[in-house]
Amino acid sequence: MPTYRDEVVVLRTHKLGEADRIVTMLSRRHGKLRAVAKGVRRTSSRFGARLEPFMVADVQLYQGRSLDIVQQAESLGSYGAEIVAHYDRYTSAHAMVEAADRLNEAEATPQQYLLLVGGLRALSRGEHAARSVLDSYLLRAMALSGWAPGLGECARCGRLGPHDTFVAQQGGIVCRDCAPTGAARVDAATVSLLQSLMAGEWDVVDAAPPGSTAAASGLIAAYAQWHLERGIRSLSHVSAAPQEGPR
Repeated sequence: MPTYRDEVVVLRTHKLGEADRIVTMLSRRHGKLRAVAKGVRRTSSRFGARLEPFMVADVQLYQGRSLDIVQQAESLGSYGAEIVAHYDRYTSAHAMVEAADRLNEAEATPQQYLLLVGGLRALSRGEHAARSVLDSYLLRAMALSGWAPGLGECARCGRLGPHDTFVAQQGGIVCRDCAPTGAARVDAATVSLLQSLMAGEWDVVDAAPPGSTAAASGLIAAYAQWHLERGIRSLSHVSAAPQEGPR
């Protein structure tokens, strides 16, 4: 049977038998992968530490009948240690890899892989607030999957903005004529922050007041939960995590 190599981000693992693990990965060229890593739970394993969640690795896999088998793993990005040392980074990283795991196979593109690697790298360095990194990742990941929220003109009728109502079920910011009764109103500062998170304008994001940051996070969470199957359970832990500011 053939072997192949790829760069991967480890999304999650679970035990198999007494010493093995099944590793779920987002790869650069082969989409989402599930493979058996044999013997990695033994202390003598040569590459077990390289196949933990949040790690980026160059792996060689053997193509099996049901599950592929990891033969080699070389570290490309050891982000796990810096992430797990800070609770806000850890919970945000969990939400990011869970969102990546929710992608359909057709959506698991090289762009999604690079976006996730960049997000985990940013979390490990602590250059920005962890929740802001997560929010920016979710917006961009949704956009790459074809679900970019409307943040300027009305997402339903296309009327030019500015508008002040956000409805996740209707695709983002909508005008008052299209908004259902009781829809959440959004102030201009929060809309501007949403746009900056989407565009990666970190000078604007880092300077945003806490009220706008919290409001934007709530809207992004609602939007992501609406579009991703089964939602993102880790987001409940992110909401409870104390947030550190950028270094």
